[in-house]
Amino acid sequence: MSRTAIAPVFSSLFLMLCLAFPAATRAEPGAATIFLVRHAEKVNASEDPKLSRAGKRRARALADLLEDAGIERIYSSDYRRCRDTANPLAARLEIPVELYDPHELASLAKKLKQTGENSLVVGHSNTTPELAAQLGGDPGPEIDEKSEYDRLYIVTLGANGEASSVLLRYGAR
Repeated sequence: MSRTAIAPVFSSLFLMLCLAFPAATRAEPGAATIFLVRHAEKVNASEDPKLSRAGKRRARALADLLEDAGIERIYSSDYRRCRDTANPLAARLEIPVELYDPHELASLAKKLKQTGENSLVVGHSNTTPELAAQLGGDPGPEIDEKSEYDRLYIVTLGANGEASSVLLRYGAR
């Protein structure tokens, strides 16, 4: 098997292990796992575009992946592409999508740390890595604005305030 064929398999296996033990992050009161993604593929560069077909598939793939991750809250910026990325999982879990201001990441990071709830946050190419960093995770390299929609950050927050993170890929590249 080639190295490029192994990477998605490894990422999938690693993510399944992370998701198989969501209770492990909850054993400690105040501990939480925060999943961060950029919105899925959009149709065009208009002010507030909808998701493309590929984007709708990616949003469903995200819902498939995180359905059993113990997510208690879902946050989205108030842009159609972000809300539409979050909606399939929100519908499955029967929880509302809560809106946040992408210009106020510090207050969102504080809220995520204080609530101690497993959460999904759907944002943008510039806000998602920044939020990962504000939570204490590794923001990774800059997101390729034109083609990179498959990045999934998993930031684990310990009750002691320590954070660890991993960056994976999901859905079709």
